Amino acid sequence: MRRYIVLRGAQMILVMIGVTVLCFFMLKVTPGDPATAILGVQASPQEVERLRRSLGLDQPWFVQLGIWAGNVMRGDLGISYISKKPVSELILTRLPVTLELTIFSMLLAILIAIPAGIISAVKRNTWIDYFFTGFSLFGVSMPSFWFGILLILVFSLWLGWLPASGYVPLQRGIWPHFRSLILPGLALGLFLAGVLVRFSRASMVETLVQDYIRTARAKGLSNRHILLGHALRNALIPTVTIVGIQFGALLGGAVIIETVFAFPGVGTMLLTAVNQRDYPVVMGVTLVIALLYTITNLVVDFIYMWLNPRIRFG
Repeated sequence: MRRYIVLRGAQMILVMIGVTVLCFFMLKVTPGDPATAILGVQASPQEVERLRRSLGLDQPWFVQLGIWAGNVMRGDLGISYISKKPVSELILTRLPVTLELTIFSMLLAILIAIPAGIISAVKRNTWIDYFFTGFSLFGVSMPSFWFGILLILVFSLWLGWLPASGYVPLQRGIWPHFRSLILPGLALGLFLAGVLVRFSRASMVETLVQDYIRTARAKGLSNRHILLGHALRNALIPTVTIVGIQFGALLGGAVIIETVFAFPGVGTMLLTAVNQRDYPVVMGVTLVIALLYTITNLVVDFIYMWLNPRIRFG
């Protein structure tokens, strides 16, 4: 176990380095100059060059990357070019909103998809199975931003049940806070729900034909006991894999959904920073998202062991 944790820690460090370098080069090849974006097109070339020197943008790329990496090793993500505030402070302010939206959408997807997948497997080749299979196809095919717009159109503009945009903090009431999460949570979690229905159904179908399931039926155990006590735990293992992998996709999808629903999370902050060429904010947010993704995958590995004690890591 200790060896496995050390190896995974080394992999996380390599992932962080790879994400940092890739993000840095993508920013460098993106058209636009931070100094010009800050001062505006009316600024003189002398003013632009002076600001570039003060920001260190006149240094070679490897020097800029080395300085930023050295600061990160000391826990300093830099200062925003635009707001002049520490990037870590900006992320800590916005990250809880994004994490709450992501976790909420994941819980919605799990609560919808896992029962649907199990029922579809038990009732396979019936109209119920076809209905949930169609829902799965709809979920993986519908773009999240377009589905979000449809949700706003139906539930906000036509019916007036839910707010069209904005985020209500929990301090202002549980129900208003929950209402502000429903539509963006559904829009963000639709794709994951569609994927989980397919995987949970396929995994359950495969599990139900195993020898130990037939043995349990031969012993006279009830279908409920067989499903919940024997089949479900083993069938959830590949589903847990998908949940862990898709967590990073949900964080990435939050960039678009937060823009559609005007959510004050790191997604909108990242998009704004890209448009303003605020390199420290872009680098810091990307690094934090990558770190959360790798930690989630590590947690998923330990959930494997809880679901199936036969799995051991050497």
